[in-house]
Amino acid sequence: MRSRIVALLLVIVMVLLAACGAPSKEDVTKKLSGKWNDTKGYELKATMEIKTGEEPRIYDVVVWYTKPAFYRVNVSQAGSEDSQMIVRNEEGVFVVTPSLGKTYKFQSDWPAQNSQAYLIGALSDDIKADKNATMTEKDKTYIFETATRNNHKKVLPTQRIHIDKKTLLPTYVSVLDENKEEKIRITFKQITLGKERKAEDYAVEIDGSNIEKEQSPEDGKKTGFQTYYPTVNWEGITLDEEQMETANGTRSFMTISGSKEFIIVQEPATVPDQKIAVSIEGDPVDLGFTVAALTDNSIRWESNGISFFIASEMLTQDELIEVASSMQAEGMK
Repeated sequence: MRSRIVALLLVIVMVLLAACGAPSKEDVTKKLSGKWNDTKGYELKATMEIKTGEEPRIYDVVVWYTKPAFYRVNVSQAGSEDSQMIVRNEEGVFVVTPSLGKTYKFQSDWPAQNSQAYLIGALSDDIKADKNATMTEKDKTYIFETATRNNHKKVLPTQRIHIDKKTLLPTYVSVLDENKEEKIRITFKQITLGKERKAEDYAVEIDGSNIEKEQSPEDGKKTGFQTYYPTVNWEGITLDEEQMETANGTRSFMTISGSKEFIIVQEPATVPDQKIAVSIEGDPVDLGFTVAALTDNSIRWESNGISFFIASEMLTQDELIEVASSMQAEGMK
């Protein structure tokens, strides 16, 4: 009898020890929130690989964050001089394109309503917001699968957040489409918590110091131009294209009709003569490769030296974003 009691006690102890060694999703979530959200600030470096086109595109991402809501995010394409920066400071939200010397100002609460996978505080909020989020363990990693809460959530509804068990810091995030195929991967190279910067470090210079390189007199006239096409897989639509020559180069008009109706206008992006912040209508939307301005019926952005504008009375905002994200140099013709 005594040996049976001892054996039973050993089993109970082993069960308790096993339970202690396997923290619950709620336990880990609470630790992550305390570590990521309670920090006074952070800086991080990451790479972002976008696999939505024919060839993957890789971008370098540098983020500064200081409480309560100061952000500075710089995104540059690997192997290219093009970059874009989104800044939130006391004056508002700014999108800066150094190569064009352009600065746009938004009246927006970004990123409160537009979670981004490279903002670690937003990842913590994503985990807490999704009541159906799951957590699995693999070797030295916690893997959270949650719903996304950004402007791509209709076409990229799920993300898997990989977290190092020892440091409780994210190692990478996979953003998945409806078929659970990875379309975007954010790989964190360096994360420094507790890093604070002064308010002036988030200032946006509008006197030309944001320009990455000296520009020749010809830069203000026109830049190179290559026509891009939407690659959305929508049935029952046709595309008609017209082009015309303007003082700034070729302007392309695309009219899409059928089950979906919208227009696409693209032309060379010009460099302004004066370096001033220009107010722009809409909310900033991160397309991954650039930041666009989204309204109820239109979306506009600049990328690769080209100015894009899409408008429709039929498309929803999610569909406008889907078309914008699908634009490729080769596509539906």
